[in-house]
Amino acid sequence: MLTETKTITKSIEGVTFAMVHAEAVHAAKKAVADLLEKWTAQTGGNEYGEPMYCGFAWVDVKIRSNSKLGQAMQAQGFRKSYQAGYLQLWDPAEHRGQSMDCKEAGAQAYAEVLREYGINAYMGSRAD
Repeated sequence: MLTETKTITKSIEGVTFAMVHAEAVHAAKKAVADLLEKWTAQTGGNEYGEPMYCGFAWVDVKIRSNSKLGQAMQAQGFRKSYQAGYLQLWDPAEHRGQSMDCKEAGAQAYAEVLREYGINAYMGSRAD
């Protein structure tokens, strides 16, 4: 018996970006919590409670800022990037530490949710 595999993309139709953002933030926070739980179990942790490689992470979306979706994204905290034609959201998991590992996990999870809705999003990061 042959089975057909299909990739299912969530539809942005009938969904506000605020709803997508809430889902993505939840995924980002869960990704950070899961990373910290696994890291602590593997390493025993440290006095700071997170990996000690400091840095930043964000989500990049190539989109016109004056489009309806661009405006909705800006209403949820996205800002114009230094790169023309991009909007960015820094630290979507709102992690209050300095660990680049945590920041990257959150940004990657956030970007993955946006991609599920057909929004071409990428995680970016840099060390401090």
